[in-house]
Amino acid sequence: MAGHSKWKNIRNAKAATDKKRGVLFTRLVREITMAAKLGGGDPDGNPRLRTAIDNAKAVSLPKENIERGIKKGTGELEGVDYVDVLYEAYGPGGVALMIQAVSDNPTRTVADVRLKLSRNGGNMGSSNSVAYMFDRKGTMSVTAAGVNEDTIMEAALEAGAEDVVQEDDVFVITTDPGSLHAVKEGLEAKKYKVSEAELGWVAKSTVRVEGTAAEQLLKLLDALEELDDVQKVDANFEMDADAMAEA
Repeated sequence: MAGHSKWKNIRNAKAATDKKRGVLFTRLVREITMAAKLGGGDPDGNPRLRTAIDNAKAVSLPKENIERGIKKGTGELEGVDYVDVLYEAYGPGGVALMIQAVSDNPTRTVADVRLKLSRNGGNMGSSNSVAYMFDRKGTMSVTAAGVNEDTIMEAALEAGAEDVVQEDDVFVITTDPGSLHAVKEGLEAKKYKVSEAELGWVAKSTVRVEGTAAEQLLKLLDALEELDDVQKVDANFEMDADAMAEA
């Protein structure tokens, strides 16, 4: 978890660049459309859609883009027919990868993912080849500066969280998937500033990577997340912060 949390920091630092070239907005709209297609257009009754809208608002995705994405998902507007796809893979150093994508052409997407893996020291796995190493969870972050660990632990558990762990300068709160929003709202009601609330795959244990394998792994993660269809990549690596920054 810790290694992947550090990778998220790097990914967030790239958000401005992604935003300029439209990749981030495209990814967010696709997720909104897919969420509305599967669970309806009411975010109050559709946790996945609610999460997608919250994430879109956090990066200032225009309201009209959000509304158009919802309407395409519910069929009120004509749009592309997207499907959820999940790929399991291995990266350099034996790191396990869970690659989530939303695609209008899974044949194209799997070929793109396979190519990125093969060019960057990874390989595609079969179904459940790595999934057993992860749990489906909700996660969110609260900046640690000025926050008492015991106090936020108590507040998070009271709201329904499963665990709170400090990783560098943030507290990472883990929840059951169905409790993500209740925990977020519970913390916000107590004036905590919550960010990165999302559903994902949390590793049960981590693999430490160093040197060339570490550098190659970060290149692979970057390459995968540059694909338009890929929504999110979760991994089970642990890496020294200095080595990650250098890579």
